[in-house]
Amino acid sequence: MKIGGVDPQTLCNEVLLVLPRGDTDLVFRARGLKVMDTFNDLCPQPKPPGKLTRDGFVPMPEDPAFQDLISAWAKKRLGYIVVNSLEPSDIEWDTVKDDDPRTWQNWEIDLRNGGLSEIECSRVLATVMEANALDEEKLKKAREVFLLGQAQTQQPSSGLITEPVTTPSGAPAQG
Repeated sequence: MKIGGVDPQTLCNEVLLVLPRGDTDLVFRARGLKVMDTFNDLCPQPKPPGKLTRDGFVPMPEDPAFQDLISAWAKKRLGYIVVNSLEPSDIEWDTVKDDDPRTWQNWEIDLRNGGLSEIECSRVLATVMEANALDEEKLKKAREVFLLGQAQTQQPSSGLITEPVTTPSGAPAQG
């Protein structure tokens, strides 16, 4: 597939975060996730409980137990996004296991135990969110680059660039 002659798979979709550590830097590479199929297969979104009435099944999404279940599911989802987006960083997690959804939310604990501060963990999360988000700033930058490229590739006019001082046209008209 190509869009305007560009193969979307050839475009860089990584965001970098570099945290200084004395003479060394910690480099986090966050990649945007294309699909969430693996997560959805392993952790389907919970369905709200409900009650059967004469009008049929009526879901009760405000049920406190369901709200707790949704909250736990959302934490797993965020953990999955963070762990999998940071895969290019080649992190050796202490407690996070790629194949165990119960451990994905430990990403922050592992980073803190590894010496990162709360602020640095927040920056890591922000980097992951940036890699997975399409915000107005990115769209504006892409439009500007596109329009600049369009202006540079426009064919120059085949006419004169400047206006001649005089134009010979023969004898003056008789009036």
